[in-house]
Amino acid sequence: MMQTSVRPDKAMAACFSRVARLAVSQARISPLRMGCFAMREPLRDHGLYHPLTSCRSLSLLPGKRWDAVCRLHSSRAEVVAAATAAEAPAVGGDAAPPAGQPDTSKWTGAAIREAFLSFYEQRGHVRLPSASLVPADPTVMLTIAGMLQFKPIFLGKETRRHERATTTQKCVRTNDIENVGVTARHHTFFEMLGNFSFGDYFKEDAVKYAWELSTKVYGLPPERIWVSVFETDDETFALWRDVVGVPVERIRRMGAADNFWEAGATGPCGPCTELYYDLQPGQPTAGASLEDDSRFIEFYNLVFMESNKGPSGDLTPLAARNIDTGLGLERMAQILQGVSNNYDTDLILPIVLEAAKLAGIDYHSADAATRTALRVIGDHTRAVVYLLSDGVLPTNVGRGYIVRRLLRRVIVKGSLLGISEVFTPRVAEVAVALSGACDPEVAANAARIYEELEGEETRFRRTLAAGEKLLKSVLKDVLDKAGAAQHGQRLVVPSDRAFLLYDSYGFPLEITAEIAAEVGVGVDIAAFDAAMQAQRQRSKDSVKTVDMTAGSAFGDLAEQLGKTEFVGHTQLETSATITALMQDGKPVDTVAAGVPCFASPSFLGFNPLIMSVRQCSWGRCALHPLHVASAGHGRDCGAI
Repeated sequence: MMQTSVRPDKAMAACFSRVARLAVSQARISPLRMGCFAMREPLRDHGLYHPLTSCRSLSLLPGKRWDAVCRLHSSRAEVVAAATAAEAPAVGGDAAPPAGQPDTSKWTGAAIREAFLSFYEQRGHVRLPSASLVPADPTVMLTIAGMLQFKPIFLGKETRRHERATTTQKCVRTNDIENVGVTARHHTFFEMLGNFSFGDYFKEDAVKYAWELSTKVYGLPPERIWVSVFETDDETFALWRDVVGVPVERIRRMGAADNFWEAGATGPCGPCTELYYDLQPGQPTAGASLEDDSRFIEFYNLVFMESNKGPSGDLTPLAARNIDTGLGLERMAQILQGVSNNYDTDLILPIVLEAAKLAGIDYHSADAATRTALRVIGDHTRAVVYLLSDGVLPTNVGRGYIVRRLLRRVIVKGSLLGISEVFTPRVAEVAVALSGACDPEVAANAARIYEELEGEETRFRRTLAAGEKLLKSVLKDVLDKAGAAQHGQRLVVPSDRAFLLYDSYGFPLEITAEIAAEVGVGVDIAAFDAAMQAQRQRSKDSVKTVDMTAGSAFGDLAEQLGKTEFVGHTQLETSATITALMQDGKPVDTVAAGVPCFASPSFLGFNPLIMSVRQCSWGRCALHPLHVASAGHGRDCGAI
């Protein structure tokens, strides 16, 4: 990629100066070797983007590539820098890539993104911004593909404003979260580059464009590209064979599970053709399977959107035939940057390295389990940052639960790596700094993102230490008993303990299962679900049997105790005195462990709040609000 020097204003100059000092201090080279890129819209001619400046892929040490990203927050410039893991030629070097290899020296993630969008702009496509991760489409919870914002156009419900469009779309998928960090290419958050035709060009032009972009722009060796087509799509098979010239031995016909694409249970769909890159070109062609992830990486999917799938599964033709494509930015970065997995690309590695630094760990020499944990932190941090920016806050239901689940996984992984302080805002700073070309709004929302992360992590850490201690004790008991029992028996965490961790300590079942799995212990999911259902039923029964009217004993108690001061706006913790206990509708002085009762703590500021002591064991009493005598509804709280 060509390096272009520009005249920075005062803020850019300050940013450039900090990057230069950082580079000099870490690499002992002259800052004159650095090319600084301005990233505001008026400077797009330089091939660059928002938020302010990015000094990308700097040539600092022989065989090393360093990345530094500058961003402006309010009136001050901040810098985030990281050395990539991959050994790579110096940027701007004149050495040609080896025969049969792409040129890895110039392809930063930002350059890959810009090359795609510019390529299609030059071919009549309008560059449009990414849609929100919160889709208008009620059939999906989160935006999982670039085509979702165009679904009404595909269905003919909205009039198209453009015949052609190109986007980089932020996406989140959590259906295979257990594979994140384990495999080379699974993510919760990813960017999908796409080109779209709304009743304009169709199969032939889509195939030609994809091939030209892959081989001429990105420089992929043609002999290392394989393609798949839907099993009955003879037209597309012929296009690859006769028009593009792909040998038939590198074209595979595949079934609907692989080559018929649909965005959800209903909606636009159609057959697709996919492009794969051969990571092991020396292997035989005969008998090769595109499902071999160790050899092939699928990087570009062209969907021929021509049908609508109804609720009963029936397919009806769309009013116009459309093109919907998706090229995975992280996957193309893996290929073009010559690394073995997506996490070692400059899109994610700086976040991973920041987490490793906070944990005092050398990522590159760490064992596999540690690297996996760091990659989970890198991936999930990206997802949480973009979700928070789009207004999805941590809760216990819906999209909010996804944010809370991902964030708690980050916190637990960090804690297990030895990070004892609140760290998610610091890791998120790197993700925000890398976000500009994908979604400029993330940088604009940075302060709110950091505040939400700090608050959520602080609250979760209150119970994390106690929960981890309990889980370690439970696992020790399980392993000790197994050592004295017969070999071959299945080791499981007792369901009541797993449920206690969830209900009173805020541990998602998935996290309990992950930590237990590391020592070879499982969790009885069916028993946990049964305990959850029993708990829900108890909550329903309590509402039915407890009289909450003003004339009841509870109303009398509320009137007697009066109001208290609410301190939650300024304090995360405080001491409290339980001012009243009731059991079976009558005031009592003490309650035995595990016996349902009602309590009124003095610190929540309601008038007063009647609490249910639902669990009293292992020294912990978990309080849950049932009723507020005057108005309002309280949050769950705990008392030790």
